[in-house]
Amino acid sequence: MMTRTVQLIVLSTLVAGCAAEPEPEPITITNGQGEIAGEVTADSVILHSRLTTEAVVVDGDVPGAQGVARFELATSDDFANAMESPWLEATAEGDFIVQTRMAGLTAGTRYVYRLRYGPGQDNTRLGPVRSFSTLPGADGATTVSFVVVTGMNYARFYGDGPRTGSPEDKLLGYPALETILGKHPAFFVATGDNVYYDVPFGRFERTQTFMRQKWHEQLVQPRMIDLFAEVPTYWEKDDHDYRYNDTDNTVDTEPDPSPELGAATFLEQVPVVDPNDPNPLTYRTHRVSRDLQIWLTEGRDYRSPNMAPQGPDKTLWGAEQLAWLKRTLLESDATFKLLISPTPMIGPDDANQAGRQAEGHDPLKRDNHSNPQGFQYERDTFFDWLEENDFLDHDFYIITGDRHWQYHSIHPRGFEEFSTGALVDANSRLGRYPGDPESNDPDALIEQPFTSPEPTGGFLEVTVTPGDEPVAAFRWFDEHGVLTYETIRTAAG
Repeated sequence: MMTRTVQLIVLSTLVAGCAAEPEPEPITITNGQGEIAGEVTADSVILHSRLTTEAVVVDGDVPGAQGVARFELATSDDFANAMESPWLEATAEGDFIVQTRMAGLTAGTRYVYRLRYGPGQDNTRLGPVRSFSTLPGADGATTVSFVVVTGMNYARFYGDGPRTGSPEDKLLGYPALETILGKHPAFFVATGDNVYYDVPFGRFERTQTFMRQKWHEQLVQPRMIDLFAEVPTYWEKDDHDYRYNDTDNTVDTEPDPSPELGAATFLEQVPVVDPNDPNPLTYRTHRVSRDLQIWLTEGRDYRSPNMAPQGPDKTLWGAEQLAWLKRTLLESDATFKLLISPTPMIGPDDANQAGRQAEGHDPLKRDNHSNPQGFQYERDTFFDWLEENDFLDHDFYIITGDRHWQYHSIHPRGFEEFSTGALVDANSRLGRYPGDPESNDPDALIEQPFTSPEPTGGFLEVTVTPGDEPVAAFRWFDEHGVLTYETIRTAAG
């Protein structure tokens, strides 16, 4: 018979065992900047998020939070048979960002995903359900519509100058993002100038903390979170989200942000490359469908100094990227081949940089392929190659960001370029027209069927439709969805 003493010992042991179960630590972190799906292919995606303590800007930044997270991915809304990424650590060193590439997906399929996150693996919560669709791929004879943008200038939008955001818009973010979401595009291409490290100019700091803050304040916008919750993305960088205006890789007496820091911060803040790739390349091509392939080029990492003299040794792309571009163009049997460039190849552009002559510096604009003293030699030799290989008859077109006005231009040799114009109305301006003495086409050699008649923010929408004669429609909209211009191209072959 068990004695009272033994009974008490057993009882106290059971009570102690129950009391030993710790209460879960309260979860005080969140995914305040939402999630982004990037670099979607027919069988893979890069998923991205950042853990924060707030979902708003606090004292000029969105404070990060240390923790763990993993992505859960499925084809059904109940997440049956979900794929799971490894557990990922959100640390201060990595700006509390988690990224992972998930492969083995099925072409032309809608996927849902969510972030499981918390202070530890045994104490987590689930974030909202997000979605994207994989590309149809080379065998997919389906209609594809996507949008291309540039010039997301936060300081101009939230400032006090002309055409800044309304009080309501300043709470929600850029109006064009809501318009784009309403169109349900297959994907969203940001051609660079996604943030402006050097605007306003008087507040330019050369630190990683400052550069990261520029991304945080923008990615936390409700309209940006809503758009990327449903629309996958492809990102390019240009001068303002690399280092500063018209920058090359020349290091001056104040080297930060260095070229290395500019490139690393871009890859950290948006999903562009596999985070486990030790030698990531930011130039790439994606076969979207049977009738569409896109090329996304890198315009900063490999360029020669802007001040170098014109000639065969001056390059914006670098020898390896140029060889890759030619090889992959020749290999493609897609109907429409679209080169999406961060900077223009045709223009026309400004002849001079604003204010440079007054400052006693070289006034000529030397930043891009359309500038005679910039990289026009490389452009012309590339156009030679395109002509030699009959790309004028193989539905090759150029889409460019960078310029703050919408336009459709045709080079004297027949190549066509479509400029997205600035996404943000407050960042738009009137452009340079052929024959403008202040342009780099003073002799009006370029034909320009369209240029914005007044400054307006907006975007370019491209729709490729299959059929016996596939069609590509290029349509420009202002930030509220008003059509400003369209041009339709029927496949040449």
